[in-house]
Amino acid sequence: MKKHLDSLLETHHLDAILVTGPAQHNPAMYYMTGGGHLTGGDLIKKRGSDPLLFHYPMERDEASKTGLRTKNLAEYKMHELLKEAGGDMLKASVARYQRMLTDYGFTKGRLGLYGQVEIGPTFALFNALQAAMPGLEIVGEITDSVLLEAMATKDSAELERIRRMGKVTTQVVAETASFITHHNVKDEVVVKRDGSPLTIGEVKARINLWLAERGAENPEGTIFAIGRDAGVPHSAGANSDALRLGQTIVYDIFPCEAGGGYFYDFTRTWSLGYATDEALALYENVLSVYNQVTGELKPGMPGKHYQQRTCELFEAQGHPTIKTDPQTQSGYVHSLGHGVGLHIHERPWFGANASSTDVLEPGVVFTIEPGLYYPERGLGVRLEDTYTLTAEGKFEVFAPYPMQLVLPMRPPRPRRQMARS
Repeated sequence: MKKHLDSLLETHHLDAILVTGPAQHNPAMYYMTGGGHLTGGDLIKKRGSDPLLFHYPMERDEASKTGLRTKNLAEYKMHELLKEAGGDMLKASVARYQRMLTDYGFTKGRLGLYGQVEIGPTFALFNALQAAMPGLEIVGEITDSVLLEAMATKDSAELERIRRMGKVTTQVVAETASFITHHNVKDEVVVKRDGSPLTIGEVKARINLWLAERGAENPEGTIFAIGRDAGVPHSAGANSDALRLGQTIVYDIFPCEAGGGYFYDFTRTWSLGYATDEALALYENVLSVYNQVTGELKPGMPGKHYQQRTCELFEAQGHPTIKTDPQTQSGYVHSLGHGVGLHIHERPWFGANASSTDVLEPGVVFTIEPGLYYPERGLGVRLEDTYTLTAEGKFEVFAPYPMQLVLPMRPPRPRRQMARS
C-alpha cells in the first residue's frame, strides 16, 4: 500500500523517486496523483517527505485536485533557460530539472525513475542530468520495483474500485452472451437478419460500446478467439472470423476505468449451441483444476506454489505442462495467475518471475486462470476470475459469474407469411 512507500524506499536503498509523464494511462503517475487530466508533469517524493507535483500552467486546476503540494512549471521560465542554453532544448531541460530538484531539497542521493514516456528523449535527458548532478545516482529498477511492491496490496478504496470494475465486466459479458444467442443460425453459422455471418469484429465493437456506456475502456484490447485461435492463449481472434457452433471461444476481457484507472481480468470459454465430446472433456479438466486450486488457497502462501500445483494436476490428467517442458505450446503453457491493479499484470507473480515475496497476503488482488490449449486440434479452454484476500483471511471473487461452456442458441424465428387477400 502507499502508506508503506517510505519503508519500501529504505528497503530498496532509494532516497527519492521521480515519476514523470501524464496522469492517465501511466500507472506510476496515476498511483501517486489519483489520475486526472494531466497531460504531463513530474512528481518527486523524497523518503520521509511529502511528494511535490510539478505541473504545466494550463493544468493548474487539475493538479490542485490531487490534493498534493504543487508547483507550476511556468515559474521556471523555459524561454529564459533556452536563451541561456543557446537554444539547446536538452541543456535547457536539464537546467530546469536541476532547479526543480534544488527547490524540492534533493540534490544528492539515489533517485529512482518511474513513468511512461518516449524512451529516446527521456534517456538523453536523464543521462545528461546525471552528468550535470554528480551527487545524484539515477536508478532504473528492473524487477523488484518499489512502486510494484507498494501496489501489490490495495486499500479499501482501491478494492472498491476494482469491485466496481468486476461488476461492469460481468455485466458486459452477460450482454455479450445475450447478443450472440439472440441471433439465428444457418448451416451452423451465427447469422444476422440479412443472412450474413456475425463476425468476431462485430462482437468486439459491441463490447467496446457496452464498456464505454459504463465508464470503462479496454486499452489493451479484448481476446475473443474461436477455433484454432482459442488454442493460442494470447491470440486476440481474427475480426473477420464468423461465429460457428460447436467451436470453443476463449473470451478474455480485461477492461479498466476510463482514463487508465484500475483493471479487472476475467475469462470464460464458450461453445455455441453444443460442445463436442473433445471440447467438453477439456473443459471439465480445466474446471476441475480451477476448483481444486481455489479450494486450496491459503493466506501467506507464495504464488509459485500454486503454479507448481497446477502443473502437477494437469500432468496427472495426461496433459503436457511447462513444468516438464518449458517450451511446450500445447497443454498448459502459462502461469496460473498474476496481480491486478493499475497494471493488468502486476505483483504478486505466480510464474517463473515469482519470488519469495510474492505471497497471498491481505489486500492482494490476483487472478486464477488455468487453461489448456491444443491449436493443432482447434481447441482452447481458459477459466479466470479475479480474487482478493480480505483482512479476515477469506478469499473472495470480486464478481462471481456462471461457468457455463455451452450457450444455447435460440430456435430460428419463423418467417412471417404475407396475408392473402
